[in-house]
Amino acid sequence: MAEESKIEQNFNAPVSGVAGNVEGDQIIGDKVLGDKVLGDKIIQLPQTPQAEKPAESPNNLNRARTGAVNFVGREDAMTQLHHQLQQQERIAITAVVTGMAGVGKTELALQYALYHKKKSTYPGGICWIGVQAETVGVQLLNFAKSLLGLFPPEDLNLRGQLDYCWARWQPPGDVLLILDDVHQYEEIQDYLPPQEQRFKVLITTRQHWLAASFEQLRLPVLSESAALALLESLIGASRLQAELEVGKGLCAWLGYLPLGLELVGRFLKRRTNWTLARMQQQLIDKGLQLSALQNPSGDMTAQRGVEAAFEVSWEELNQPARDLGCFLSLFALAPIPWRLVIERCLSAEDEEELEDIREEQLLNLHLLQAVEGEVYQFHPLVRKFFQAKLALREDGDELKRSFCRGMVEEANTIPENPTKEQVEAVALSIPHIAESATELEQWLEDEDLIPPFVGLGMFYYGQGLYEQAELWCEQCLGVTRRRLGEEHSDVANSLNNLALLYQSQGRYTEAEPLYLEALDLTKRLLGDNHPHVATSLNNLAYLYDCQGRYTEAEPLYLEALDLRKQLLGDNHPDVANSLNNLAYLYYSQGRYTEAEPLHLEALDLYKRLLGDNHPHVATSLNNLALLYDSQGRYTEAEPLYLEALDLKKRLLGDNHPSVATSLNNLAGLYQSQGRYTEAEPLYLQALAIAEQALGENHPNTVRIRENLESLPIESAILQLPDEEIHQLSAWLQDYLDDSWDKQIKNDLESGKLDRLLQKVNNDISNNQVKPLDEILNNS
Repeated sequence: MAEESKIEQNFNAPVSGVAGNVEGDQIIGDKVLGDKVLGDKIIQLPQTPQAEKPAESPNNLNRARTGAVNFVGREDAMTQLHHQLQQQERIAITAVVTGMAGVGKTELALQYALYHKKKSTYPGGICWIGVQAETVGVQLLNFAKSLLGLFPPEDLNLRGQLDYCWARWQPPGDVLLILDDVHQYEEIQDYLPPQEQRFKVLITTRQHWLAASFEQLRLPVLSESAALALLESLIGASRLQAELEVGKGLCAWLGYLPLGLELVGRFLKRRTNWTLARMQQQLIDKGLQLSALQNPSGDMTAQRGVEAAFEVSWEELNQPARDLGCFLSLFALAPIPWRLVIERCLSAEDEEELEDIREEQLLNLHLLQAVEGEVYQFHPLVRKFFQAKLALREDGDELKRSFCRGMVEEANTIPENPTKEQVEAVALSIPHIAESATELEQWLEDEDLIPPFVGLGMFYYGQGLYEQAELWCEQCLGVTRRRLGEEHSDVANSLNNLALLYQSQGRYTEAEPLYLEALDLTKRLLGDNHPHVATSLNNLAYLYDCQGRYTEAEPLYLEALDLRKQLLGDNHPDVANSLNNLAYLYYSQGRYTEAEPLHLEALDLYKRLLGDNHPHVATSLNNLALLYDSQGRYTEAEPLYLEALDLKKRLLGDNHPSVATSLNNLAGLYQSQGRYTEAEPLYLQALAIAEQALGENHPNTVRIRENLESLPIESAILQLPDEEIHQLSAWLQDYLDDSWDKQIKNDLESGKLDRLLQKVNNDISNNQVKPLDEILNNS
C-alpha cells in the first residue's frame, strides 16, 4: 500500500614447628608428656586422649561406583534433594522437562550418597539397590545379612523376612535407601520400609508419575555453562577455548544432555587429533549412529549409549504411542502447539485418545516435555531417535506428506498484512511451516508448493522485517522454477512477491524487471482478463509512483482499477486498493480535487468490507489526512493522523515501519503550523523506528531524516521579516524549474516549506546552490 514516508570445607590447622630433634612427644615448656626416663627404669605415663574416628555406617556403595570426572551443574539439585529428604519420608527423583534417560538421575543419587557417606548423615546405613539388576527384596535381604548381621527365620516368606529386618535395623539413626532406575511402582511397592521418619527412600525413575505420595525433584538438562564445564573437564581448558563457539554449538546439538556430553567428551579425550568442529560435523552427518554416542567406557556410571538408553523407553511404548512419537518428530526442533497437531495434521484422529497417549506415555516417560499450556517439545536427541525410527517405517513418506498438508493449511491462514494479534497467534507455527518448506519440501505436492513460502514471507513482511521476508521470497522463486519450470503461474506470483520485497526496501532498479517479467508471464499464462494481471499492473504502477514516474504509473493504475471492477465487482478490497493508490498518485501531482473523492470512496469501502480495525483502514486514514494537510486543511487532517497512528500502534505494534510513517506525517503537520516543539520528538521517534526497521539508507528513513534536519532552517526562515522572505522567494525562483514556481508562493504563505526545502536540500547536496544558512546569513 502506497504511503508517504513517514544469568564447607574443613581444613586442619597447621602444625607449629619445634626446634631440636624431638619426635613423637610434645614439648610444653620444660615438661615432656609421654614416656619419662628415671635412671634405668621407664615409667609409663598416661597418653593425651585422641578423638576416636566414628565408625563408618554400613553401606554397599561399592556396587555403584561413579565414573564422573567432574560433577557439575547440580549443586542446587543436591541441596534441594537433601532438604526434601529431611522433610519427607520418601522422595522420587524424576525429570519432567528433559528427564529422559541420560539426564543424570543415577549420577545425582550416587553423588548425594557418597557425599553424605563422608558426612555421616545416615549412621543407620546407606543401601543402594539397582532395581533392574535383581529382585529388590533379595538385594535388601542380602544387605541386611552381610552388613547388618540380621538373619531372619527362613520359614518366613520374603516380605516377612524383610519386615523382620526393618524392625531390628541397627545401628540406630537415619537410613538412606536408594532404589535406582525404577520402571514401575509395582517393582518396589512390596519392599518399601515402614513409613518412619528414620527411613529415607530415594528413587530414580524415568516415569513422570510413579506414585502420588512421593515428593518429586524434577531434574533438567544442564545449563550451557555447566555443559561447557563438563566438556572442559574431559578435554581440557585449552582445547575447549581454542574452539569455544564450536564447543557451544556441540553442547547445543547434544541438547546439554549429560550422557551425550560425557560420551562425546571421553571420545575426544581419546582422539586428541580430532577438532571439535570435526566432531560436530560427524554428529550432523551420522547422528545417534556415531560410534562416540554408542559405546560408554567401562568406568562410566551409565552403561548404555544414548540410543540404547532411549531404546529402553521405546520398548515401553505401545504402538499408537510409537506412531505419535514418530509423527511428532517431523515438527521442527521448537515448541509444538498441540492445536497444530489436532487441528491441522491429525484432525481425523480421536482427540481424547491422542491426549491420553501424550500424557500417559510420551510425557510420562519424558520422551516429550511440556513447555507451557498446550505446548510441547522434544529434546534434540529424542527427536533424532524418533526420526530414525520413522525412517524404518513403510508409511514414512505418507506421514511426511500428511504433515506438509497440515502446514500448508496453517500457512494459508496468514493474512497479507497481519496484525500484532495475528502475528502472535501464528508465531509458534512459523518454525514448523519453515520445516515443511525446507527439510520436507520434496513431500509438498506441486499445488501446495508455494503457500508455506508465501505465508512465511507475509509473516515477516507484515512486521516490516523485510530481510527475513526476502529470504523466503527468494527461496520460493528458486523452488518454483526448479519444480514447476519457468512457464507457471506460481513462478509469476513468486516474481511479483520478490519484486514487492525489493520495492519495500527502496531497491527500485531490482524490482522493476521482476515486475515486468511477472506481468508478461501472467498475461501469457492467464490471459489479459484475470485478477492476477490486475495485481501485476497495480504493483508496477505503485513502483513508478514511488519513483515519481507519474505519467507511466497513471494508465497502469487506471487499467488495474477497471479490470478489478470488471472481474471482482465494485465492492471488493482490491478495488479499494486501486482507488487508494490512484488517489495517492493524484495527491502526489497536486491534483487534490481529483484525489479527494477517490480517497473517501476507498476509506468507506475498506470500513464496510474489512471493519474499522484493519491496517488498510489506518493507511486510508493516513492518506486522506495527507491530502488535507497539503491543502492547508490542518484542523481536518490532524484528527485523521491521530486516528491512523493510534490504529497502527494497536494493530501493528509500536515499532512497525508504518507507525514511523504516521509519526513522520503528524510531525510534518505540526511543522507546517509552526509547532516545532511538538514536531521534533515525533520526528525523532519516527527516525529511530525507521533506522531500526528499514536501515539508515532506505528512502523513507532518508526522508524522515531530511524532515528533521529542515526544522531549524524552516524556523529561521519564518522568523525573517516579510521583505527578506520575499527576497528568499525570489532567490529560490532563480534556480527552481517552472513546475515549482506556482508552488513557492503557496508554500511560503501557508507556512508549509517541507516539500520546498526538500528540493532545496537536494540541490544543496548536489552542489547546485549555496547552503541555506549562508543565504540566510547574507539576507
